Amino acid sequence: MAVLEDGDLILRPLRPQDAPILAGLANNEKISINLRDSYPHPYTLKDAYDFILVATHGRSMRIFAIEWKGRYVGNVAIHPEKDVYRRSGEIGYFLGEPYWNMGIMTRALKLAVKYAFDELDLVRLHTGVFEYNVASQRVLEKCGFEKEGVFRKAVFKQGKLVDEIRYARLREDVR
Repeated sequence: MAVLEDGDLILRPLRPQDAPILAGLANNEKISINLRDSYPHPYTLKDAYDFILVATHGRSMRIFAIEWKGRYVGNVAIHPEKDVYRRSGEIGYFLGEPYWNMGIMTRALKLAVKYAFDELDLVRLHTGVFEYNVASQRVLEKCGFEKEGVFRKAVFKQGKLVDEIRYARLREDVR
């Protein structure tokens, strides 16, 4: 898998030695509340090792570690779709709380989007954000994603029904 760079920010493959840091960053309710339930909370060291095993042996999805100033700080993933959706992909990400509000995720997402369009030849990327995750919505908008719609009460998270806001970005040359 490629290594992508933007100064002090690198997207690289996950490594087993990232597991203790991943477990420490990911075992945070402020992060888990914004992710699908397949992302466990509490998040253990075993969960981190299992995730890294899947990430490094997956054939179709691309999961990058985000490294900032030499430190592992989060992940960004691209999941190419199949069948008639094969030119589209879903993008997802998480960043450890100590690194919020520093512009790191915006930079990482821009690198991942460029990779998805240039190297994977995708023409469309999409994602869904829970209604209360305003920071993630801002990151997507800074990266050129547009709100396509609201799936009302589509998400059941922590005992509550919430809206999912759907965003997408098209490769510039297909507009």
